[in-house]
Amino acid sequence: MTTAAKGIKTVLHPVSDLATATAMYTALFGVPPQIEGTYYVGFEVDGHHIGLVPDGGPQAITTPVNYWEVPDIEAKLAELIAAGATVKQPLRDVGQGRRVAEVIDLDGNILGLLQDR
Repeated sequence: MTTAAKGIKTVLHPVSDLATATAMYTALFGVPPQIEGTYYVGFEVDGHHIGLVPDGGPQAITTPVNYWEVPDIEAKLAELIAAGATVKQPLRDVGQGRRVAEVIDLDGNILGLLQDR
């Protein structure tokens, strides 16, 4: 059974200087971050979450990663693997009922999946 993605909900950007990136994205969005820590800064912009991750975080991302919201993350992960994707980061709970995983397509692009419970 195919489960359709609902759309991009979160985009994570790896940054080398969190303070400078925070100032720049605050200027771009016109709003201050809603989450601000030493390990992560997050903005809510028009229904989307934009996150700044110092040095790519534990995921070791080197380019922005789009996280597609899906209703059943296990099913979507299995569908993508069956279609040729490889797992970059396995399914995990990141808190507040959110579960995420990342896969890599055949061209090396990272696709993020997320499900909120």
